[in-house]
Amino acid sequence: MTSHVRHITIDCADAYGLAGFWSRVLGAPVSDEDFPGDPEALVETPGAAILFVQVDEEKRTKNRVHLDIQPQDRSRDEEVERLLALGATLVGDHRKPNGRGWATLADPEGNEFCVECGAAERAALSGTRLPVTADDVTRAVRLAVDVLAGAPADRWDTPAGSLTWTCWETVEHLSDDLFAYAVQLGPRTPPLDGEVPYRWAPDRQGGPHNAVFADRAAGPAGLLATLEASGALLASMARTTPPGVRSYHGYGISDPEGFAAMGVVETLVHTHDLAEGLGLTWAPSAALCDRVLARLFPDAPAGGDRWTVLLWATGRAELPDHPRRTSWRWDGRPPADQTASSAG
Repeated sequence: MTSHVRHITIDCADAYGLAGFWSRVLGAPVSDEDFPGDPEALVETPGAAILFVQVDEEKRTKNRVHLDIQPQDRSRDEEVERLLALGATLVGDHRKPNGRGWATLADPEGNEFCVECGAAERAALSGTRLPVTADDVTRAVRLAVDVLAGAPADRWDTPAGSLTWTCWETVEHLSDDLFAYAVQLGPRTPPLDGEVPYRWAPDRQGGPHNAVFADRAAGPAGLLATLEASGALLASMARTTPPGVRSYHGYGISDPEGFAAMGVVETLVHTHDLAEGLGLTWAPSAALCDRVLARLFPDAPAGGDRWTVLLWATGRAELPDHPRRTSWRWDGRPPADQTASSAG
């Protein structure tokens, strides 16, 4: 067995106060078990949490180890300005006119850290595709749950948009999709010739074939809890499974990023169906739509409103100068595998 990094530990004079600063930087919570005045405080970031430990000595020299911060939804310069407003100070400016480079900042106790180019900026500079991540799964599912929580209680048995399933059944189906993509990555040797053999069956004739069903007695809140839990399972598997792993899907043997992208697409488009049935407003971010289009629908038209293009790609909307799709499928294969297949 190997070891793993459990905490990144930072010495400081005020553990809880400095943890609060980094909590705002990273958008991650301080542990519920920590309070002002405690000698230790933990910021629960994915992967390795950051532990702040109170010590008597003051910081005297430059850090030998530091954190590199990459903003996900902002540019590097926007993130620098946000962190300065939170109480950081600028130590060294290594930004270049061509958009590359970084800024070195210090937290309120003088610990240096660097702010790199944002994810989208880095992709543009390198001419690469911006990947779909586990955080995208989490973000999509949480946004969907927040919107669906506002649904009228008496609408859950109405059809979900153009689907034949009810809104309740559609959330169960979406929960089941996220669960199924997660478990496909679970075995030590994931299958390449079929799905992990859970039993999928409908709750009624004409209903979706699921392994996941919500307890009706738990009401809509319980239904949405199953959705959020299934999304968390997929996000965890996408984050922790090595990128070289492959597993079966009917639309192409895929990798962890592909299954994450499938989960995001399912979440976005089925929440669209649900919003129509429940009388809600739903419009996900163009950037998220663009990432999943690039990963799963590489032949989709470039430009235009990316949410509309995703709805067109999944047979749910008209798109000027393109025939409406009456059947559709994505290509789940990793781009490198697609290239190798074409070359062969």
